[in-house]
Amino acid sequence: MPEPLVALLTGAVVAALCALGPAVVARLPEPELDVDATDKVPYAELAARPGLALKLAGVGALVGFATGWVLADDAILGAWVFLAAVGVVLGYVDAQTRLLPTRIIAPSYAVLVALILLAAAVDGDTDGLVHAGLGWLVFGGFYFVMWYVYPRGLGYGDVRLSGLLGLALGYLGWGPVLVGLYAGFLLGGIGGGLLSLLRIVDRKRYPFGPFMLAGSLVGLAWGAAVGSWYTGF
Repeated sequence: MPEPLVALLTGAVVAALCALGPAVVARLPEPELDVDATDKVPYAELAARPGLALKLAGVGALVGFATGWVLADDAILGAWVFLAAVGVVLGYVDAQTRLLPTRIIAPSYAVLVALILLAAAVDGDTDGLVHAGLGWLVFGGFYFVMWYVYPRGLGYGDVRLSGLLGLALGYLGWGPVLVGLYAGFLLGGIGGGLLSLLRIVDRKRYPFGPFMLAGSLVGLAWGAAVGSWYTGF
């Protein structure tokens, strides 16, 4: 199937899944908050915002189109379609609350692992499974260390999310893992700095999940090329 057609179909699928985002957010249980997070907007209020389904679908369409374009002929596309939809919803919630709900992330591990196993079976690629596991260790391990060293600077929800991203990027190889990891921190540093300067967020407490997700898209799009250039330099 031609890449543009795959990209269009993938964009439509991710958009449709993202349109269900408000229903998912509305069912999230409210977390127990510490004294520094008492200004959190309730999930039910987030889900009820006008036009939210359409906005999430629009972002999902763009992310899905890009994902389909890059992975048009790859069996791992199914896993990335799922991750794209989950990522858009998580990115919205984190941007509004500085929280990444475990109720969404935890079951996503089971679904993502199942889709990766399916892709490996279709591809006959056991190396991809090994790389996915190593990607989870490297990506998740790095974020765990960062959280352990300075927990006020990084939430544990970011650590949970990093494992999902490491699995998906790891299946594609070391280039996507390392580029996605670096790009997330680079975008977070630049984006967080700009948002702080504009007084949109507190420079000490801004959501990092959206930057992690954007960095993973960078790793997906250009990680293999950067990895090939670096090893062949």
